[in-house]
Amino acid sequence: MHRKQLKYFLWALFALPFTACEEDFIGRDPVYSIDSENYFNAPGDYENALIAAYDLLQPTYLNVMLGEIASDNTLAGGESATDVIGIQQVDNMIHTPVNDQLDNIWDWMFAGVNRASFILEFQDKIDFEGKAQILAEARFLRAYYNFELVKWFGPIPLKNDARFSLGDETTIPRSPVPEVYDAIEADLMAAIPDLAATPPQVGRVPKAAAQALLGKAYLYQEEYAAAAQVLQAVINSGNYSLSDDYDGIFEQSGENGPGSIFEVQYTDAEGAGFGCLQCSEGNVAVGFNGIRNYAGPVFDGGFSFNVPTQEAYEAYEPGDARREVAILDIEEWAAETGASYGTGYEHTGYFNRKYLARKGDSNIGDQNLTNPNNYRAIRYADVLLMAAEALNAIGQDELAREYLNQVRRRAFGDTDHDISASGEALRDFILRERRLELLGEGHRFFDLVRTGRAADAIEGFQTGKHERFPVPFQEIQFSNGNWVQNPGY
Repeated sequence: MHRKQLKYFLWALFALPFTACEEDFIGRDPVYSIDSENYFNAPGDYENALIAAYDLLQPTYLNVMLGEIASDNTLAGGESATDVIGIQQVDNMIHTPVNDQLDNIWDWMFAGVNRASFILEFQDKIDFEGKAQILAEARFLRAYYNFELVKWFGPIPLKNDARFSLGDETTIPRSPVPEVYDAIEADLMAAIPDLAATPPQVGRVPKAAAQALLGKAYLYQEEYAAAAQVLQAVINSGNYSLSDDYDGIFEQSGENGPGSIFEVQYTDAEGAGFGCLQCSEGNVAVGFNGIRNYAGPVFDGGFSFNVPTQEAYEAYEPGDARREVAILDIEEWAAETGASYGTGYEHTGYFNRKYLARKGDSNIGDQNLTNPNNYRAIRYADVLLMAAEALNAIGQDELAREYLNQVRRRAFGDTDHDISASGEALRDFILRERRLELLGEGHRFFDLVRTGRAADAIEGFQTGKHERFPVPFQEIQFSNGNWVQNPGY
């Protein structure tokens, strides 16, 4: 089930119940029908349903982009102030419940929840070898999608091991955030014992991914002792390490490397279009991040969204090798190589180099929609820094410094830049290091929010409102008064 070898499943295949067509595409009457209630009759049915549940990871490219644009790391960019207006509104903190991009995040993540829940709803229908692994992966995926939803929207509806159906929005409440985290934790703790340390195929969920996500969920709730314990289990497993070649991590040759715990697998398969961006098997963010009207070596062009700020560029210390990997200085690059480029809206002179298209990456279809650059969703460096933060919070500064300095030693290539601080000062260094290590990867906005630092860092951020994004307008309407909009919207 290597994701890059899979054929694309139709977008709605498992988001909605199966239904029979009146006639097929060549005009013949159907001789049978398949519906959701009688689907799971063989191991292959569970495998196909699991593939469909994985498939909704690919639209999380939008979560990553907006997680940067909403923060102080990048600006919306694009062609003009009205280019993808929903992105521009999030950048300026003037977004409302009528926002296509936020609506997409809500819809696509709930489709992922429903696909995973479909498997779990019928988990007891048949027995077969390998079923425990499939169910564990389904639980991880549901936890992953629910974690995205609670980060973005706060309270969300839950339905245990069952799919949502039409009308549930009028009867099922939005569960409070602590209950959502309880459900996430329950799924992950149930998944961990049945997940292999090394998964059956590249791209499938390893045990460490569930442990890391569980640790992150604890961290977001300030349950620091629990977070430290489960994150240290990943570190102490010895299965992961910091790659010596930081630059290579974000190249195709660096995919699924020793420091990668979980990646969203992308491919350059055809089938994408602007009418159905979630249908793309490629990393759509790469095209959106691309250099406008670019002609030159190494990189391909794109739409110049998600452009890093001058302040983000200058946040790196002299000698920090990560800056040139995370951020491309296009003026310097053009002077060095003779490349030419155009300037889009809010042009800063910088581009998100980690997720820029490379020449030859995509040879099929539209290169802006079918780029095969994997998203490094959970990296070992992230685990080290989360563990450092949790340990610092419970007074174990010596080990917290060790984890922090492991990350810094790779960045600088020496021990001269080790941090010796303790207490609150050490916490500040850890959070700053998260920005530098993970810039361009979609974590910054949520780190600022959960640590209470967003209002000081993000222009236009209103405390008491912008910690959460609005539930899409139509969802509130469809709930017929069952759901109340988030405060401030």
